[in-house]
Amino acid sequence: MKEKILVVDDDKHISELICLYLNKDGYETKEIDDGNMVLDTLRNGDFKAVILDVMLPGTDGFNLLSKIRSFSEIPVIMLTARGENFDKILGLEMGADDYIVKPFDPKEMVARLHAVLRRYEKKSDEKAKTVRYDNLEVNISNYSVTYHGKTLDFPPKELELLYFLASNPNRVYTRDELLDKVWGYDRAVDSRTVDVHVKRIREKFTEEENWKIKTVRSVGYSFSV
Repeated sequence: MKEKILVVDDDKHISELICLYLNKDGYETKEIDDGNMVLDTLRNGDFKAVILDVMLPGTDGFNLLSKIRSFSEIPVIMLTARGENFDKILGLEMGADDYIVKPFDPKEMVARLHAVLRRYEKKSDEKAKTVRYDNLEVNISNYSVTYHGKTLDFPPKELELLYFLASNPNRVYTRDELLDKVWGYDRAVDSRTVDVHVKRIREKFTEEENWKIKTVRSVGYSFSV
């Protein structure tokens, strides 16, 4: 399935040129020339990025960017005929991911889009590897657990078990399911191993929190929030 890019520009020639190059690069595009349609279109469509002109009828790109950022972190590249540094700084400080001044080379625009998407995917991947709750952060990429601002000493399997449960809050897992997800059945592991690891994890959290590893009698465990 092709990734979709939303192109917002009231200059038909420019938007068609952008779409031509994006389509050649393998993207699916949707053109909009009215700023008032942008928010509903974004909410109702699965878009990978937005190329947003600053000067639009009905509203302006800065105002739209502010509204987009109120509900989405989708990559946004601002497009404008104005090249003043103030406009660039304003757009970037409001959450734009890049800023292109007209006239521009369409190939450069595509290259900039690629760069923005790579940064976004890397950031999303890093977020996906970290779970956070009040006073707790578990990062599986660097195998760290931070509790009340302090880094705790966690053996790998205890951390992996905590991360897995915390990544799926309020869902109950049997001991066999946890052995499969965390240890894998390629090794012979006694189901009591799960109980031992849960006990050790609990001992590290000394304060009463609004989350905990809950025992579900005769079933298994859940990360209760």
